[in-house]
Amino acid sequence: MSAEPPDLARLRARIRAHSPLGGAHPVRRGPQRRGDDDLNPGMIDPAAAFTDAAVLVALVARRDGPHVLLTRRTAHLNAHAGQCAFPGGRIEAWDASPESAALREAQEEVGLDPDGVEILGQLDTYLVRTGYRVTPIVALIERPQALRADGYEVDAVFEVPLAFLMRPDARRLDSRTDRGRERFFYVFDYGDYDIWGATAGMLVNLVEVLGREA
Repeated sequence: MSAEPPDLARLRARIRAHSPLGGAHPVRRGPQRRGDDDLNPGMIDPAAAFTDAAVLVALVARRDGPHVLLTRRTAHLNAHAGQCAFPGGRIEAWDASPESAALREAQEEVGLDPDGVEILGQLDTYLVRTGYRVTPIVALIERPQALRADGYEVDAVFEVPLAFLMRPDARRLDSRTDRGRERFFYVFDYGDYDIWGATAGMLVNLVEVLGREA
């Protein structure tokens, strides 16, 4: 049985309730953290030094409901090669905010015009075992754009219906051995795309936020 995605008004309300907007900039809530250690206690030391990054969790308005924008990274990259991910990357010194960094990276990777993006808020900060502290910025694109992969970092741009992601049976728990230890993670299987790891963890956060009763 599938779960109906929230309409755009409820979607805005739920994201903003999770991370309220004040004026032109999001007002941060108290510390809320998720990470690869949610399913693997002790994997991450939250007091360690992390590199700050931001990703754009873009919701694209379609006739059949919102879709989530994702990319597949190119196979030649040193880190996370071939994996599905949100547009995003490291927050640089010249970025005014995590929102600015996420929009800049999305423009570089897939040609997204930031003027056509409405920032709604953010999900919980996510700590990745590889040493990144990621701020997931949730945005709405009401007028879909013609996007293209940059070919260097990204070799594919695709969308996943939010209705699919919100189905209880859409995700599964998987594991693999890493440095002699079994590591658990979520997986969303969508067509030819296996969405797993930190990206799947952030999608679970999104689904939980949007699935809450108002």
